[in-house]
Amino acid sequence: MLSNPEHILLIASIILFFSILASKAGYRFGLPSLLLFLGVGMLFGSDGLGIQFSSPKITQFIGMLALSIILFSGGMDTKVAEIKPVAGPGVVLATFGVLATTFITGSFIYLLFDIMSDKISLTYPEALLLAAVMSSTDSASVFSILRSKGVYLKERLRPTLELESGSNDPMAYMLTLILIEVITSGGMNIAEAGLSLVIQLAVGALMGYLLGRVSVWIINKINIDNESLYPILLLSSAFFTFTATTLCKGNGYLAVYLAGLVVGNAKIVHKKSMGTFLDGFTWLWQIVMFLTLGLLVNPHEMLPVTGVGILVGVFMILVARPISVFLSLIPFKHYSFKGKCYISWVGLRGAVPIIFATYPLIAEIPHARMFFNIVFFITILSLVIQGTTVTAAANWFGMVDEPERKDAFGIELPEEIKSAMSEIDITPAVLSHGNKLMELTLPNHTLAVMVKREGRYFIPKGNTELQERDKLLIISDNDEALLQAYESLGVTDYTMKKN
Repeated sequence: MLSNPEHILLIASIILFFSILASKAGYRFGLPSLLLFLGVGMLFGSDGLGIQFSSPKITQFIGMLALSIILFSGGMDTKVAEIKPVAGPGVVLATFGVLATTFITGSFIYLLFDIMSDKISLTYPEALLLAAVMSSTDSASVFSILRSKGVYLKERLRPTLELESGSNDPMAYMLTLILIEVITSGGMNIAEAGLSLVIQLAVGALMGYLLGRVSVWIINKINIDNESLYPILLLSSAFFTFTATTLCKGNGYLAVYLAGLVVGNAKIVHKKSMGTFLDGFTWLWQIVMFLTLGLLVNPHEMLPVTGVGILVGVFMILVARPISVFLSLIPFKHYSFKGKCYISWVGLRGAVPIIFATYPLIAEIPHARMFFNIVFFITILSLVIQGTTVTAAANWFGMVDEPERKDAFGIELPEEIKSAMSEIDITPAVLSHGNKLMELTLPNHTLAVMVKREGRYFIPKGNTELQERDKLLIISDNDEALLQAYESLGVTDYTMKKN
């Protein structure tokens, strides 16, 4: 059936369409998109509708491309002002937390297989390798559920978890490669392993920052006539950062995340259009990556590892993850006991562990296929148990915060325009100054540009009569003028956006 390009494209379009439908249905039931995309891939795979796909190398290549884009986009969406207060705990969770999870889980796996030695036995490095593959989290997927349900978290938990999930993949990746080297070469001393880890982190961080700054300079200076080419330029810088860092023996995943962070927090031309393009492109590659992973697995092969998968998965959820979180957060006193419990619960396994599980397959590590099936099973288990209870857990631990004030107009001005906008709720106190726009006292250089009333938007005139519960959008060329407007109108409830 898939003998020519037209058939391949037809099947691909159908699979993408079903994935989007599944994602839409998943939001209603609080299911992570990853779980649904994997399910669609398995549905169309060898044990489902019969698409034959069994190439770990192709899967790994697709995963590498997808993760480069996803991490770069995640870095661009991360605001330094938000993560600065949680940089310490986020980095410790992403490094020491991953290391602790690996050794705690690896020791449990070693003991478990020692008990099952009549069936199969693992060396300690092999047990650590299986644990390292699963040591990174995919907390970022959780927040699509939280936002769709309108859930907000206390104690800066959201930026903490997003920083951890965006930056812990490099540590898991390096541990995976180091342990593969240990197994295939017959050993590596602790000093060599530690030095390799430090070099990859240092080179990755330095290259990520420097290439991020270079990307900002090129984007602002190149002056391309066709605005549509700027997103492609941004994409090329992400791929170049990943590959150049990897060739320099650094960690490409760390570099591409930091480069995205630098670019996203800098002033660059056409930033909004590039961000819109990258968001859509990131979703496409997430879907492609998850579908590929779903196609690669043979569900019937997971049946023999069900027992081991349940034991290891439950141990990671209830023991390894909480211990690593509580140990990592000992120096940080502003997290409550319940806050730490919630961070522990939201340590989902995602697509990254499945991609990392292809590395032992390609390296032909003993029991590599079994490792892959165990990782896939535990990922499904984690998404079903933890992914579907993210909102409920926030209520159980009392971590639900007051919702943020929503942007009623959704208008953003280009960064080149130096201005400030504000949304004002029209209350009886405001109307006491007069119910017509001309009767409101607004400072110089300040304009009322739009009114929202019962879902309708219109541009007001001087004699427009304002009503209670209207929302008024005003714009000014400086913050001081807006503050004067608030004071003269007696406004205390407002949303101000600055460029």
